[in-house]
Amino acid sequence: MAMSAAHVLVVAGSDSSGGAGIARDIETISAFGVKTCLAVTAVTVQTHEAVSRVDLCAPEMVEAQMLAALSANRVTAIKIGMLGAGETVERVAAILRANADIPVVLDPVVASSSGRALLAEDAIETMREKLMPLCSLVTPNLPELALLTGEEKAECEADRHAQAGRMLAGGVRALLVKGGHARGVRAVDTLFRADGPPLHFDGPRLPGAMRGTGCMLASAVAAGLARGDALEASVRTAKTHLSERWLAA
Repeated sequence: MAMSAAHVLVVAGSDSSGGAGIARDIETISAFGVKTCLAVTAVTVQTHEAVSRVDLCAPEMVEAQMLAALSANRVTAIKIGMLGAGETVERVAAILRANADIPVVLDPVVASSSGRALLAEDAIETMREKLMPLCSLVTPNLPELALLTGEEKAECEADRHAQAGRMLAGGVRALLVKGGHARGVRAVDTLFRADGPPLHFDGPRLPGAMRGTGCMLASAVAAGLARGDALEASVRTAKTHLSERWLAA
């Protein structure tokens, strides 16, 4: 039964508070009726306010977990969160190249909500050049988009479009720029693709104290892709799920 069921392989770090990371990923993917398998990249000590310790898993351990999960299950989508180190990024990219038929959603986690760095600075370029072009979708928020482009945070729609355009020109297939750090009553996420016009996904702005929303959104998109849904439909369903989940909390 496990071999025949669709799985999302989650490659991410733990969160002892349960507010983000793998705990949130599993919760979200399960809500879509899809199973999960795991490759743990880091063990963290966190509360809902701060991260006090991060222990990265050895890159070869992350690689071995991914290979075992792929051999044990029918993986129909991969969701990637925190990676932590440049060598881990490279090993994950090598596995993606060998499994190019599996859709991949990358949430480019570079820092915690409290501001602690979760990706080595020298690994950002490795992620941008070696990992992102292999992914079906990358889901940065505005500060992450700024770091990935090496520019200041985009303060207007025109700047967001320009930064996204540079990412697409650099080989990224599709980019969902999240609007949670923008201004306005509504939170608008924008899907940029090289082969079509931008698509906007509107939703209520969630309270700033909410944690794990990036994990939830990327995991929900991955769950949709794992079920065989198209990218646009997966993003739309994920955005609705996120809004309904937090409004019901």
